[in-house]
Amino acid sequence: MLVEAELPDDPALLRAMLVAAEARLSERDQHIADLESADSEAKAEIDRLNAIIAAFQRHRFGARSEQLHPDQLALALEELDTAVSRVRAGADARGAPAVAARPRGGNRGRLPAHLERVEQVVDVDSKACVCCGGVLHVIGEDVSERL
Repeated sequence: MLVEAELPDDPALLRAMLVAAEARLSERDQHIADLESADSEAKAEIDRLNAIIAAFQRHRFGARSEQLHPDQLALALEELDTAVSRVRAGADARGAPAVAARPRGGNRGRLPAHLERVEQVVDVDSKACVCCGGVLHVIGEDVSERL
């Protein structure tokens, strides 16, 4: 806020300062209105996407007679992908903070066949169950390649 001592005595300069302040206020009001309209559009898009998700849940958990044909399901999934990308593009255009991206996958394809392979097996010492003494069986395995 301006103090009386900081104001100039020239009426023309005071008018210019008042016009500049009004311009800043109207610019700020316009910016707020733009943000509110973008917010309402985003909320409407979120509501629409939630309705589609609810329809998918009815399809998945509903009675057999209510289930969708697989082609209809694929078409709806395409629509969801398009809608999500449209919302993200709009947020990027407005300069909104980016939504957390999915973590990058670690698999970048197989290594060339001419490279040497070393197989390392990590196994338990005893194949007998500690509780009942029965034979243990393989639950799963992890396979990875690295340079």
